[in-house]
Amino acid sequence: MTENKFVLNWLEEMKAMCQPDEVVWIDGSEDQLEALRAEAVSTGEMIKLNQEKLPGCYYHRTAENDVARVEDRTFICTPTQEEAGPINNWMAPDEMYAKLKALYTGSMKGRTMYVIPYSMGPVGSPFSKIGIELTDSIYVVLNMAIMTRVGQAVLDIIDGDDFTKCLHAKKDVDPEERYIVHFPQDNTIMSVNSAYGGNVLLGKKCFALRIASYLGKQEGWMAEHMLILGLENPQGEVKYIAAAFPSACGKTNLAMLIPPKYLQEKGYKVWTVGDDIAWLRIGPDGRLYAINPEAGFFGVAPGTSEKTNFNALESTKKNTIFTNVAINNDDMTVWWEGLDNNPPENCTEWTGKKVNGKTYEGKLAHPNSRFTAPAINCPCISPEFENPQGVPISAIVFGGRRAKTAPLVYQARDWEHGVFVGATMASETTAAAAGAVGVVRRDPMAMKPFVGYNMADYFGHWLEMGEKMDADKAPKIFHVNWFRKDEDGNFLWPGFGDNMRVLLWILDRCEGKAEAVESPIGLLPKADAIDTTDLDITPEQLNELLSVDKKVWMEDVENQKEYFAQFGDRLPAAITKQLETLENNLK
Repeated sequence: MTENKFVLNWLEEMKAMCQPDEVVWIDGSEDQLEALRAEAVSTGEMIKLNQEKLPGCYYHRTAENDVARVEDRTFICTPTQEEAGPINNWMAPDEMYAKLKALYTGSMKGRTMYVIPYSMGPVGSPFSKIGIELTDSIYVVLNMAIMTRVGQAVLDIIDGDDFTKCLHAKKDVDPEERYIVHFPQDNTIMSVNSAYGGNVLLGKKCFALRIASYLGKQEGWMAEHMLILGLENPQGEVKYIAAAFPSACGKTNLAMLIPPKYLQEKGYKVWTVGDDIAWLRIGPDGRLYAINPEAGFFGVAPGTSEKTNFNALESTKKNTIFTNVAINNDDMTVWWEGLDNNPPENCTEWTGKKVNGKTYEGKLAHPNSRFTAPAINCPCISPEFENPQGVPISAIVFGGRRAKTAPLVYQARDWEHGVFVGATMASETTAAAAGAVGVVRRDPMAMKPFVGYNMADYFGHWLEMGEKMDADKAPKIFHVNWFRKDEDGNFLWPGFGDNMRVLLWILDRCEGKAEAVESPIGLLPKADAIDTTDLDITPEQLNELLSVDKKVWMEDVENQKEYFAQFGDRLPAAITKQLETLENNLK
């Protein structure tokens, strides 16, 4: 498969430690993948679903102790703790390597080690990066074949030792000895004692965000937890937006947005470039370009329906792997909460128990159950999806879930202010009392769990990227909040497809077409600037959506100060200056 001595030497070292019975190179061919599917079905690792209704689809069940990412077992091992920063779990590299070696030694005895060469991004794109994952799980092989570009073409372009080394062993799936570890300086990721996608598909958050964010800082680009969408106007012009949202804030829905009927009839369309991760570089023309480094969607199943996200559901209709959802035993299809109101009677729930789905009181699908679907299945996948040069970004959007604080939309005054807006991003836990504001959780740029180095330095990197861009060509930065509530605790904005109306104002601002008014926090739309045609919303509600309550904001400033204090002297001066400006504006 390869003559590359760096790849072969590392492989020999890992084989000597893990001691697999055999080694299989993944060439990416359909014949090989089909043989692996058949083997996984024969051992019970996977279940074949109804091939007429769900062609190419399979089911997998993880251990009950292994159903989600484990942030408390996720480490960034840099030479000093300061480099990892106050938000990441840290251990000295030598100490962690010793701990891991004890766990990996002999971990693949009686098992096969699969060697997966994979590309994050189109093979050969100037944006792309290469990884090699060693794993003892067919489930990982088959998922990586959906989520990334795998095979011989990737091996052929590895240059020297320029690849990310990824080692995964299921071992005993023991939660007490579970580790997901990143060594940024060594370009290495190691995962042990898990078989759940987010911990073992090492191209996903581990490489595409934690390691890539570090590489981006070293090499002058950005790896961000962002969707990328293209918005086509009736004249056929497409403008691209990158947007970051914490979990449960409608990120996938926005990435695959279906415009409201009124705008569809006018000729507006939305194209999905990516639903989760963006890698951004400054192009030769001084503009910011983005690719989605992934080839598939690793989506949360519960809540996905024809009504909430038609395009995501369509993406799962073929060649998809479902994890921890329920099975309808009558026709070997899948079901989850929120799919429809008709759970199957003859059902196997996610832990493997046979139950009557109509009377069962527990969850039939795990709340974090997943589907892994090829992006090309998506009805609105962008024609630019495989463009190796990426798409030019006009606007960057940050979003949170705030009941009273943030207005529906506002624009940052400039790049530096925009970085501050991203750095102060937050969501609230939902409180029991109607309209009561929950606990504020800061999640800067939606990257809190995913920055592979000190977050204060990450803010600094954002500021540096702004300095490298031509100010006239840099994307404009905005903040949105679909979750503003009235006094009775009701949402003021309809959300879903109608969020398109806000995106149109954002793009008009980028082109200098729409007016805005100054406020203490940034630039707000004029009340009549948002197109509300066919929308059941009063002018009073719109005014409330766009209002800034200074008292509530002053409370938020105190919370921001507390949050930033943990970074000490490493916090960039520009962030402190922006915080002071906000406080003075509010006073």
